[in-house]
Amino acid sequence: MAQNQSEIRYLTPPTVEVKRKKYCRFKKNKIKYVDYKDPIFLKKFLNEQGKILPRRITGTSLKFQRKVAQSVKRARHIALLPYVTDLMK
Repeated sequence: MAQNQSEIRYLTPPTVEVKRKKYCRFKKNKIKYVDYKDPIFLKKFLNEQGKILPRRITGTSLKFQRKVAQSVKRARHIALLPYVTDLMK
């Protein structure tokens, strides 16, 4: 009944997650204006339900997180993005 540790086999090797440094994609690409008329770009900052992702997940700086939030709200207002959805991506 008792098995040795050497007898346990995995289908895939256990992975170790490596923490990558978060960066602001706006500062890296020198983007100064977040366009609310580009819903494809704004979808990168939304989850599957259509909620705006927080800074700690996206790595966006505070200045650009505010601009992203404002742009998403404007795009929702003119019906470029949905307010709520089941599966968006």
